[in-house]
Amino acid sequence: MAPPARARPGGAAAVLAALLALAACAAPPGVAIPVPPAEALGPPPDLVPLSPLLAAADAQQAAARTAPGVSSALEARAAALRARAAGLRGDVVPAPLRDRLDAGVPRAALP
Repeated sequence: MAPPARARPGGAAAVLAALLALAACAAPPGVAIPVPPAEALGPPPDLVPLSPLLAAADAQQAAARTAPGVSSALEARAAALRARAAGLRGDVVPAPLRDRLDAGVPRAALP
């Protein structure tokens, strides 16, 4: 005779979780769900294509870039940023210290 089958330890919890999840999907009977004020005012607005809005924004940016005084200010800022970047390009660790680090710790100094 075969031994009786044993239930898996997590099986009951999984079934309970599935039943609770299914029960949560349904609206409770007899409960009035209020309508948000934004939906009570009427239908949502129509969706419009985004490309005309993006074209208008690009035209405004192009006009702002070509305005007098803006171009020279941007060029000066770009030059300052390039100079700052050039200053950051050097070695972070000086060569003598890098050589010492590359040599490592002598084994005799280790306990």
